[in-house]
Amino acid sequence: MAEHLRERPDADAGVRDEKGGDAEKNGRAREGGSSGILWFLGPVIVAVVVALFVKTYVVTPYVVPTGSMLETIQEGDMLLGECVTLHFQDPEQDDIVTFRSPLDGETLIKRVVAVGGQTIDLVDGEVYVDGERLDEPYTGGKPTYSLSEYVGSAGIEYPYVVPEGTVWVMGDNRTDSRDSRYFGPVDVDDVTSRALFIYWPPSDIGGL
Repeated sequence: MAEHLRERPDADAGVRDEKGGDAEKNGRAREGGSSGILWFLGPVIVAVVVALFVKTYVVTPYVVPTGSMLETIQEGDMLLGECVTLHFQDPEQDDIVTFRSPLDGETLIKRVVAVGGQTIDLVDGEVYVDGERLDEPYTGGKPTYSLSEYVGSAGIEYPYVVPEGTVWVMGDNRTDSRDSRYFGPVDVDDVTSRALFIYWPPSDIGGL
């Protein structure tokens, strides 16, 4: 934990004055103390600013609290998401991204299955994009069904054309994920990062 720097009163300054101490010398000493504090605080302030900049515009650490991305990402995994490329390139199909939920603004993590202009369809538990069945080994063979019948859902009807400027996201754990099948497409402006790799725990370290 960082120590808090406190200005310590000069307890014997009065004694020096009473003994005829040099006032100019004492003034320089006090000035030197202030400069010392600034010398220590300066790097700390710079470090905080740099850290905030990196977190906002470069990489952001995340902890995944749920199992909606099993088996790709485990509950409790810690990962890094990069923000830089989003400034000049929209998310692409198969990217794993973090984003603000259309429901409540909570940060979620899912896989981009389709992008704006593509048509998604769910047929007999399989996912089709632009008429072609997707090969999705990351789902572990779990079927993908509509969630439109659930209360509070966006009521998506299939086949569905993903609007431009949005992405269609789904969790890899298809039977336990509330995703675009429930809340609809996600605006690309609400995507906050592309997931890069898991850095903790050691047993799960790897790229995404």
